[in-house]
Parts: sequence; structure tokens; C-alpha cells
Amino acid sequence: MNILMYFIVPVIVVIIVGAIMSRIFRDEEKKDKGFVLFYHQLTYRRKMIRSLWNIPIIILLYLVLYWIGDFSSNENIAIVIILLLIFLIEFTYNYVNWKKVEKGE
Repeated sequence: MNILMYFIVPVIVVIIVGAIMSRIFRDEEKKDKGFVLFYHQLTYRRKMIRSLWNIPIIILLYLVLYWIGDFSSNENIAIVIILLLIFLIEFTYNYVNWKKVEKGE
């Protein structure tokens, strides 16, 4: 199986959809309480909390890819590193921006 098909196409789709949703919700007030379906309607604090809730989903995603995919050990390690880096970058970005907004910058 080609590892590129598992990552390149979904990444392109996510980037396009993310850009569209970001544009749609750019000028709307961000919500900090209650249920919100769209990620782009949340405050940075809520985005950070939602990224923490994604930890079990990331683990399940990796396990499914591990069992279904025909990957070598190097490809499995690359998948783990990519998923971990994406999570850490998202979490750190939301935390830093939450603290900036909290200070009033």
C-alpha cells in the first residue's frame, strides 16, 4: 500500500475545508460555553480543550491504521511522529493564543 494515499489526499481536503470554514466564521463572535459543532466558532481555550479530547481519537486512528494498513515498522514510526507533532503543534498554538487573549494583547 502506498502511504502517500493515506496522508496526501486527506491533508489536502482538510486544508481546503479548514480555509473555507475559517473564512466563513472569521467575523463571528467566538463561543466559550455551550455546544458548538464547528471548530472555528470556538475560543482558543475551547479549541485547546477540544484538542485534548482528540487524544483518544488519535490513538484509535493509529490503531486502525496499524491493523488495516500494510506498513513497515519505519512507516508506523513515521505515522506516530506525524500524529504526535500535529497534536502538539495544535495544542501549543491554541494555548499560547488563549494566554495572549486572556492578557488582552
